[in-house]
Amino acid sequence: MGPFIYVMAIMGCGDGGYQCTQARIVDTRFQSMAQCQQAAEAELIRNGDLDYPELMASCRSVTNQIALNDAKARQR
Repeated sequence: MGPFIYVMAIMGCGDGGYQCTQARIVDTRFQSMAQCQQAAEAELIRNGDLDYPELMASCRSVTNQIALNDAKARQR
C-alpha cells in the first residue's frame, strides 16, 4: 500500500465541546498526521464563519477508504 493520506474535518460543537457534528472537510490533503495536526489552528481560524459555539479539528486517515473505493470501482 502506498503512503497514507489524511484529511481534516472541522467539527461544530455545542458549549463545552459536546454534541459535535462534522461541519466541513478541509480541501487540503496531508501526508502525515503531524502535518494535519500542525495545520489545525490555522484551519480553525480560516473556518471561523461556521455558526457553532465551538469548533474542533479532527484529522483522519482516508487511505483505506480510498483503497476500498478504488477496489469497488474496478469490480464494476
